[in-house]
Amino acid sequence: MTQPDDLPLPDPVSLPDAPADHPKVRFGRVGVLLANLGTPDATDYWSMRRYLNEFLSDRRVIDYPRWLWQPLLQLVILSKRPFSSGAAYRSIWNTEADESPLMTITREQTVKVAERLAASYGDRVEVDFCMRYGNPSVESRVNRLIERGCDRILFFPLYPHYSVATMATANDQFFRALMKAQWQPATRTVAPYFDNPAYIDALAGSVERAYAGLADRPEVLVVSYHGVPQRYLTEGDPYHCQCQKTSRLLQERLGWPKAEVVTTFQSRFGPEEWLKPYTVEEVARLAEAGRKRIAVIAPAFSADCIETLEEINEEIKESFEEAGGEQFTYIPCLNAETAHIDVLSGVIADNLAGWIAPGDVRAATAPARVLRRATG
Repeated sequence: MTQPDDLPLPDPVSLPDAPADHPKVRFGRVGVLLANLGTPDATDYWSMRRYLNEFLSDRRVIDYPRWLWQPLLQLVILSKRPFSSGAAYRSIWNTEADESPLMTITREQTVKVAERLAASYGDRVEVDFCMRYGNPSVESRVNRLIERGCDRILFFPLYPHYSVATMATANDQFFRALMKAQWQPATRTVAPYFDNPAYIDALAGSVERAYAGLADRPEVLVVSYHGVPQRYLTEGDPYHCQCQKTSRLLQERLGWPKAEVVTTFQSRFGPEEWLKPYTVEEVARLAEAGRKRIAVIAPAFSADCIETLEEINEEIKESFEEAGGEQFTYIPCLNAETAHIDVLSGVIADNLAGWIAPGDVRAATAPARVLRRATG
């Protein structure tokens, strides 16, 4: 759902040393574009089909030969899957705002990051967000930032870990948008932050708060990551290794024995082997082995979404309980928690170095202006 632009455009200005008759332009600002995976506009069949078609047609996500994959996708998968996916989305849909939780949370993150950056940079930095699939599109937000005078853009896919199916495809779409620009801005992309100490601290803090609110301590913390095909690892994708390092650093930061932290992978799709162990199978195995109380956290997701609110907190929970488990605790994503906004803002500030320095402020009213822009 595209956000209305209620913040007036900055006034165009003359380029330095330009002749008097040269047209005025907007320039000199820095754009920060946050990007998440995406969301359907609604839960009806056609909205779901459009979204799933874009997502599942991405060669970074499904890299089977097109002659094999597209007939299967168009004639079989997209004739059925929009119904089941629509039902899953309806079970978690933000009915008040009429949007998915991922959209709600990403917007809230954008607002808070914008406030934080405005305090340091004033109106020199403009913050916006986009979705790799669905709306608001990457291209529409890149064009808007250019229109608003951003001659430098920092593109920030909101994935702590790099994978070809997440960060790479988001960057691809960003570069495609730039290919259409008449006056291309200077650009940077943010590297994965899976081992950033502030990120690990934020994860550990969320676990500690969740455990403090439980009468009975979970026996195992299941650290569940979105899966990818096993062959991606052998083809050079570093995702598996980065996930394992996050789990190890989290376990060390918590000061727990290794046996209390288990790494798993969820959301398997298709017939081939994916990274193991599969979360849905591992939680059942834990229950059968006598572990009656577990907690699950999903560090690869920057915001709660269908894979956490529906898959983990419904399907995976059901697998655990059917195998004899008694206490299942889902620990929410970091979402728009203050500690997470600290992490995101810190990563952004590091990546803006050399472009703009904190304190380089033009307008005293900048925080309110940026806030209105981010909320739409």
